[in-house]
Amino acid sequence: MSQARTIALDAMGGDHGPAVVVPGAALSLERYPALKFILFGNEPAIRAELDKVPALAAKARVVHTDMVVAMTDKPSQALRRGKGTSLWLAIDAVRAGEADVAVSAGNTGAFMAMSKLILRPMSGIERPAIAAIWPTVQAECIVLDVGANIGATARELCEFALMGAGMARALFHIERPTVGLLNVGVEEIKGVEEVRQAHAWLKGTELPLEYRGFIEGDQIGQGVVDVVVVEGFAGNIALKTAEGTARQIGEYLRAAMRRSLLSKIGAVLASGGFRVLKEKMDPRRANGGTFLGLNGIAVKSHGGTDALGFASAVDLAYEMAQSRLIPRLAADLTTFHHKLEAAAAS
Repeated sequence: MSQARTIALDAMGGDHGPAVVVPGAALSLERYPALKFILFGNEPAIRAELDKVPALAAKARVVHTDMVVAMTDKPSQALRRGKGTSLWLAIDAVRAGEADVAVSAGNTGAFMAMSKLILRPMSGIERPAIAAIWPTVQAECIVLDVGANIGATARELCEFALMGAGMARALFHIERPTVGLLNVGVEEIKGVEEVRQAHAWLKGTELPLEYRGFIEGDQIGQGVVDVVVVEGFAGNIALKTAEGTARQIGEYLRAAMRRSLLSKIGAVLASGGFRVLKEKMDPRRANGGTFLGLNGIAVKSHGGTDALGFASAVDLAYEMAQSRLIPRLAADLTTFHHKLEAAAAS
């Protein structure tokens, strides 16, 4: 049975604002009837959309503000504009305990900068990561970092591994998730120094996860591990490449099925199978990146998504709110840092 959770929504974030945020929240409410929402933004614009979905209107509270973080704003500009924006207010609702999680389709850099400032990184964490759900031929896996940071030290990569494992326990209900470190090869000598050092620490330290060593990019979609760890530059490129490849394959299939009368007949006969394939390859169904390493939960939706995609981000937010991720993760990180310090001292 679903528990009551409150989601704070930056209703003005993303390319479409309330026109996507409100119907997306309504779709998620159908799946999780115990949800409640606080929507921050231009009240007349939000109310115009809420009037179309009375069920959501009955479970939602609107907090008006005229101030919005633009998608083109630099994080420094967004921070200067600060406290009155819909994005800031949504995150601050989590800090104040009014909401369990914040969701925004807005400016990623501003969202992360504000989240770090308002929610604060967990003890020992300097660089939170963005974790994404990645469809695989097995089920799903978690990939992080997919864009919060450019580069990462060996210690940070190990912290990402613990964060990802904590998220996997929360979402997949696996007590000891399997973890792989993305590299240019599986041999011990491959990769830059930071990746090799992280590999050595993960391999030689007793942690609440099962470390499987290096994996390569083509293995992510095979589902060989529950958690894939990578620094943010390569992780973001991998994510965007996978999304683009999914769309490319879809275009190839559509073109092939229209090529001749026989192929059109075949397409009709195989329509059920193609529908399943389309759903599996639809990036909207895996939309939503979780900021990990903060004293609170924040979920980032793609800015250009539609209502279905935004609903996926809200669904993820609800599932993250249901877990006891932060206390368990804090304990895991403290233990890891103590073990590293003990190893260095010896």
